[in-house]
Order: sequence, then C-alpha cells, then structure tokens
Amino acid sequence: MYDATSDFEENLMIKIAWYYYMENLTQQAIANQLGISRMRVIKLLEKARQTGVVQFRISSAFDKRHALETRLMETYHLKDCYVVPTNPDPSGVNDTIAKAASIYIANHITDNCYINFGYGDTSSRTIEYLAKNLETSVSFVSLTGGVGYYLPNSESNIFNAKLYLIPAPLIMSSREMAEAILKESSVSEVSSMIRLASMTIVGIGAMDNSATILKSSILSHNDFLLLNMKGATGDVICHFIDKNGNLVDTEIDSRLVSVPLDTLNQLENVIGVAAGKHKVSAITAALKGGYLDILITDESTAALLYQD
Repeated sequence: MYDATSDFEENLMIKIAWYYYMENLTQQAIANQLGISRMRVIKLLEKARQTGVVQFRISSAFDKRHALETRLMETYHLKDCYVVPTNPDPSGVNDTIAKAASIYIANHITDNCYINFGYGDTSSRTIEYLAKNLETSVSFVSLTGGVGYYLPNSESNIFNAKLYLIPAPLIMSSREMAEAILKESSVSEVSSMIRLASMTIVGIGAMDNSATILKSSILSHNDFLLLNMKGATGDVICHFIDKNGNLVDTEIDSRLVSVPLDTLNQLENVIGVAAGKHKVSAITAALKGGYLDILITDESTAALLYQD
C-alpha cells in the first residue's frame, strides 16, 4: 500500500542529495530553496548515505521523478514541484494527491499560519487531511462561496482547525446579487484574510462529467456546453480558462462569489493539486496562465504535462 508520508520523506531526501552532490549547492542554499532547516538537510543527507540512496548515482526510480519535477519547474517557472507515484486505481487519484499535498504542506508551514483553499474535491481532501493530523495551529480561509457542499466535517470536532468560510453560495442568480454579496461585511471580513495567507491550495477542474462543480449541480450540462463553445479547457477556483490560461469571459463568471484570478496571481505559494489524464489540458492551461507557484501531481500526469 502506498505510504504518502514515507514517499514524501524519500522524495525530499532524493532532492537534497541531488542538489548537494549533483548541483553542488551548499547545505544552507538547499535549506533556503526547500524551505526547511539546515539541520534537516544534514540529517537527510546522512540518511541518504546510510540507506544506500547515494552510491555514486541516485536510484533510477527516484531519479526519473526528480527529472520530471525539474523539467516542469524549468518549463513553467515553478518554485517547486512534487511528483508522486501514480495510483493504479483511477478512483483513488484525488485521494493520493491530497495525501501527498497535505504532507508537503505540513513540512512547510509555521504555527498560527493562514492557508487559503479553493473549491473542489482534491483541495477539500487536502485540508481535511491537514486539519486532522497537524499538531500546529492553522487557520483555513475559503477563496469562494459554496464550500459547504464538499466540507462534510467542517462542523465536527474531528476537524481540528479554524475555518473562515465565505458565507455565500458559489454562484448567485445575477451579477448585481454577486456584487452586493461581496460587499457584505461578513464576506469582506473573510476576504480580507486572504492576503495574509502563507499558502494557497487550489484544485484544477476539467471540462468533463467528473467536475465537482457539475456533480454538485451548481452548473448544468448546458452551462458546460456553453463554456466549451467559448473555448474553456478547465477552471481554477471556478473561473474558467482557455488553453492559454486566459479567463473565458461569460455571464456565469460575473455571478461567481470567488476571488478574481488577478488576485490569485498576486498571492505567494499557490499550490495546484491535480492529476489524471483527463486534467492534463486544464493543468497545462493553469500553468501557462501563471496561476501556480507549486504543482503536486502524479508521475503519469507529469509525463504528459512535459510532453504537452
């Protein structure tokens, strides 16, 4: 069975070994680049030697994934990329990516930090894993309305985190109502927290029947047909974008209760969590649009993204 915690530790160890032995970075430079302590770099370098990972060459299985990470970082100007093994069961892909994302984030957060999150299945799974397992105090801030649909544990005592949710539906009945709700004090108070966050988690939706926004009946199949005709290839926080990452301007977008893409572009450490062959076009569009700083995906998706 796939052990996400162990896999993250091994992947981090491989990255550190690569940077130290192959790219001649100092221990402090590696610590700064990966956002971890120098002492952790030292310990993982020692572990790499003790476990035989470093034997004049890096184990080929990890080397392949690291090569994909490096190529994607260079191609799309990412700060970081974490590629995990592909789950052989397609129905478990979102859960695998969510576990990997929660471990990645847990290794990069500080106590009492704020983390933004967007609408979608994978991002919601990520924050649930984080909230249940973190020992530090963290607050989650929603980037959109309508999050109650996919946060079934948000009111339970199992959910061990502070939640600041935009108290509104995701899509209003008119542009005027959307503009009015965004001016409400209860909504603007939550929105003002967004720029305080040290990280932002966003899923990437595909233009198919698996899309959360479609399965939840927030958008109809006719809406999807219209968006397809307009050139939409996927969505980021429910804003639909074309193959180059540009916003598809529709009446639907004007009724959204969601942070604008321009605001998302200004945030630091935006982490995209998505995988699957059906999402390759949407992920590529989000990368081309420059909305992501960090990508967490699986090996088969990463290979297709690099070829795209």
